[in-house]
Amino acid sequence: MKVQYILPAFVLGATPAFAASGPFFSLGNTDFVVAIAFVLFIGVLIYFKVPGMIVGLLDKRAEGIQSELDEARALREEAQSILATYERKQKEVAAQAEQIVANAKSEAQAAAEQAKEDIKTSIARRLQAAEDQITSAQASAVKEVRDTAASVAVAAASDVIAKGMTAKDAGSLIDAAIADVGDKLH
Repeated sequence: MKVQYILPAFVLGATPAFAASGPFFSLGNTDFVVAIAFVLFIGVLIYFKVPGMIVGLLDKRAEGIQSELDEARALREEAQSILATYERKQKEVAAQAEQIVANAKSEAQAAAEQAKEDIKTSIARRLQAAEDQITSAQASAVKEVRDTAASVAVAAASDVIAKGMTAKDAGSLIDAAIADVGDKLH
């Protein structure tokens, strides 16, 4: 409902005559003068289209408020969109972090298994090297024992031969050894 129709209804509906004493339609009656001034004031407002301007200003203000509401709604939707984007990115980052942790755990497990295998291989090589050293030491000890036994046997044989051999037999053995060496060298 427009303001320009409401004001005249109040003017016509007002009954100041009941408040004053004496004749109402007299310029001596202040209530009558106030009523005339009020009607003139309302008439001037209507003549200069003040209610229309007030309604226009109110409509303009309502449009401004509506545009601000629309802008706020758009900003809210944009903020919700950005929030949804960040939540989605956060979930993606969390999933990537979980994947990285899982990969790190599996790589650590694989590295541990590889380290165990490397240790087993190293232990096996060291055991083999130790066995080879033991075998070599044993062969060396056997050779040393044989060499010692051969030396002892040669010394004993030499003593036995020296005691039982004459100078003539010794000379013939030397000649035979020289001839044998000469045959083998040529």
